[in-house]
Amino acid sequence: MDITNQTKRPLAIPLPGGKKLRLGPGKMGQISPKAAEFPAVKKLVEAGDISIVADGRSDSSSSSGGSGGSGSSGSSQRQGGGHGMRQTGDR
Repeated sequence: MDITNQTKRPLAIPLPGGKKLRLGPGKMGQISPKAAEFPAVKKLVEAGDISIVADGRSDSSSSSGGSGGSGSSGSSQRQGGGHGMRQTGDR
C-alpha cells in the first residue's frame, strides 16, 4: 500500500513492531496492509496528515525495483564470496 505525507512538514509514522516510517513533505512510501490497520496510522489518516492508496500501480514499480536490487545484490555476493575465498587461502 502506498502512503503519502499530505503535510508541509516531515512525519515519523509509527508502525507495528516499534518501527517508524519517516516521510518528508509530499513524499510517498510503502507500508503493509497490516500496518495500515495500526491505530496510530488510522489516526493520522483521519486527521488528514497522510493518505493511503491501494497497490494499484505500485506492483509494477516494486517489481522493477526488486529486479534491480537482486541484480546488484547478486554481484555484491560474488565479490564478497571471492574476497572471502582469498582470505581463507592466505591463512
